[in-house]
Amino acid sequence: MSKGIDDTKGELVMLKKEFPILEFDDTKEAVIEPHKIIEKLDIPEYAVMCFFNDVLEKLKNQGKLKPIASFKSEIGENPIYELEYEGRKVVVFNPGVGAPLAAAVLEEAIAMGVNKFIACGGAGVLNREIAVGHLMITASAVRDEGVSYHYLEPSREIEANKEAVEVIKGVLERHKCKYLISKTWTTDAFYRETPQKVKLRKEEGCVTVEMEAAAFFAVAKFRNVKLGQILYSGDDVSCEEWDSRNWHARGEIREKLFWFAVEACLKL
Repeated sequence: MSKGIDDTKGELVMLKKEFPILEFDDTKEAVIEPHKIIEKLDIPEYAVMCFFNDVLEKLKNQGKLKPIASFKSEIGENPIYELEYEGRKVVVFNPGVGAPLAAAVLEEAIAMGVNKFIACGGAGVLNREIAVGHLMITASAVRDEGVSYHYLEPSREIEANKEAVEVIKGVLERHKCKYLISKTWTTDAFYRETPQKVKLRKEEGCVTVEMEAAAFFAVAKFRNVKLGQILYSGDDVSCEEWDSRNWHARGEIREKLFWFAVEACLKL
């Protein structure tokens, strides 16, 4: 905890560190608390955070997604849907790209009443031998973003919820899907994934790179909710020149991943 006693006033105060990101404050209540400004809703406690707008649009057009609410920000409204799956209901929404936005959306979903989450998305790979579409369960993340440092004390890595990891494993094994248990590199700056940084992350065991996992895991731990993440391998950043591998156009893989996430979420 970055706090100490102010000798002149006898009060507990924040201690200034060399870098602001290290000035962690474990005070539980902040100036703006989600549960004080976000209305709690009568919605399922299960939610799939799906990064694939193409999948959500298709399901909406098929009449499978029912709009029930929305997140609001200066970039407009982000719809929240309800999906019925095998007689049970689950919340579905796109959390938005990047740790700050996605973590804030997660916070608001928790305030609305959700407490079990599975995130599904794509990630860059740090090993070109991993084929496009290979499924990966995120077990831990290197914290190379900023959000997680405001929820948990500074550390190099953060682990995913172990129960969520096991549940996802069970779902994939039941469907006879091959998968990797992976460590990911969460970064805020995908335009600064330099060859040297890629090399460093590979050396510490990272298999993928994305922008939200560390923040998701930190918020979930701080708010005491269950959260897991399943990704599919997309573009290749392991070499000097980026290879998109046409990863966005993998519609069938993205849909299957979504339904695996739904199944896993309802088992948490």
